[in-house]
Amino acid sequence: MITAERIDRWLHAPEDEHVEFKSARNDYSFDNLVKYCAALANEGGGALILGISDTMPREVVGSRAFGNLPDTLERLLQKIHLRITAEAFQHPKGRVVVFEVPGRPLGVPIEVGGTYWMRSGEQVIGMTPDRLRDIFDEATPDFSAVICPKATAADLDPRAIDAFRKAWAKKSGNSAIAAASDAQLLADSELVTDAGVTFAALALLGTHKALGRLLPQAEVVFEYRSSDATGPANQRIEFREGFFLFYERIWETVALRNDLQHYQEGMHIWDVPTFHETSVRELFYNAVAHRDYRDQGSVWVRQYPRRLEVVSPGGLPKDITVENILWRQKPRNRRISDTFLRAGIVERAGQGMNRVYETCIRFGNPLPDFTYTDPHEVFIRLSGVVEDPRLIEFLSKVDAEQATPLPGDHLLVVNAIHRGEKVPERLRPTLSDLVERGIVEHAGGGKHVLSRRFHAALGRKGTYTRKVGLDRETNKALLLKHIRDNAAEGARMEDLLQVLPSHSRGQVKGLLSDLAREGKARPVGRTKAARWFPEPESAE
Repeated sequence: MITAERIDRWLHAPEDEHVEFKSARNDYSFDNLVKYCAALANEGGGALILGISDTMPREVVGSRAFGNLPDTLERLLQKIHLRITAEAFQHPKGRVVVFEVPGRPLGVPIEVGGTYWMRSGEQVIGMTPDRLRDIFDEATPDFSAVICPKATAADLDPRAIDAFRKAWAKKSGNSAIAAASDAQLLADSELVTDAGVTFAALALLGTHKALGRLLPQAEVVFEYRSSDATGPANQRIEFREGFFLFYERIWETVALRNDLQHYQEGMHIWDVPTFHETSVRELFYNAVAHRDYRDQGSVWVRQYPRRLEVVSPGGLPKDITVENILWRQKPRNRRISDTFLRAGIVERAGQGMNRVYETCIRFGNPLPDFTYTDPHEVFIRLSGVVEDPRLIEFLSKVDAEQATPLPGDHLLVVNAIHRGEKVPERLRPTLSDLVERGIVEHAGGGKHVLSRRFHAALGRKGTYTRKVGLDRETNKALLLKHIRDNAAEGARMEDLLQVLPSHSRGQVKGLLSDLAREGKARPVGRTKAARWFPEPESAE
């Protein structure tokens, strides 16, 4: 029920996706009422409040709109088929009308006049295709578990089934799997059910002919290009058959042109492959497992001399972003993901991208580039350029010193600090362990740097000094030298701040206080007019 207290809370509350305020002093368009109710329903439900101003500071202005609420609600029901409630409250400052709108059914956006409405600022607009797709996806079951009505067991390749059987038996150590019939194997893995053959079975085990007829988009296209020049690729292979028939060949094809890069540091020479098997396999497996099979596009793997691109249709799954892709897992095709887990194609659900990032860091490569990812496709670019070979050597030394290799979250923090980037908030607790291990050091002001021995290993002791700053005694000596050099007229604070540009005024004042206590310098004057002079015994 509406009460004066509830209205008072509304007056001090901001508008959000669940509340919309309109003054509507004299009247309000029924068409606009319908659109806003549809938009609120599409956003999960909420309240449309008439008679309260829509700008802060908000106040009750009163509304004479919709004097016959029962009639209005009946018309609304005919328009958008939702049971909306409404109530009018006579506030001391005027009549307030509240329409309470329930959320739409799961997976069913509300349409009015041929348009699915959503709010945008102070108006309602038609929903974007991406938002509509997200809503439709809510009620769509795992597509890979859906039965393909035209598929039969004859559409599955016995060679692919046997490859799956061997992989599952090896991963599980269960000899019964190796001895199971094809029908039992497919039933136990839920790739084939009593209702028929799933789309997962087709994508993973289907024959070339079956995929061309029933699921042509379950295709992986490999291209090798020696340059960015337009025109035909130097090599092109189209894999249109069940995943278990060709998944080993993707890496084997990449490995044919996987050049070794040679690096020398002092007397030590080592070779680093341009592309690493772990990263290539994981990106490929992710593309097959998490692509949108309702999209008619193919998965693309493009190899260049120093980079590799993997493109898969459908964009990132709902609620997964480039920023949280390492922390959140939400498989788009669970039946395929579960099959990969059974077969040991992936070690643990959702860990593939973590392994890609860790491999990039350990081999001195840039992190995966998602720049061209959009709502329609996931575009990941993997660079084979080794940015800092000495980082590879340092991490190898760190791992050799530790009982176990550095965990992935530790590597991400080391990489962020090394690149001068902000450590993500969720990884900051890792800093204390890295400090305790002597891999990271405090640099003052809440900042961290890689340890002195890291920079020594990289031949960058000067960089360490610049990042950490000179020690306190050295900083005091620099200030005292400037004071002595300007003994005749005295040193101004503004000039002393320039001696230590990385220090705040408070830090410089602290160092000067030390010099005064030690009898080496003294201030003359106060505030901005003060000047610092050397004490007689320290003037030389």
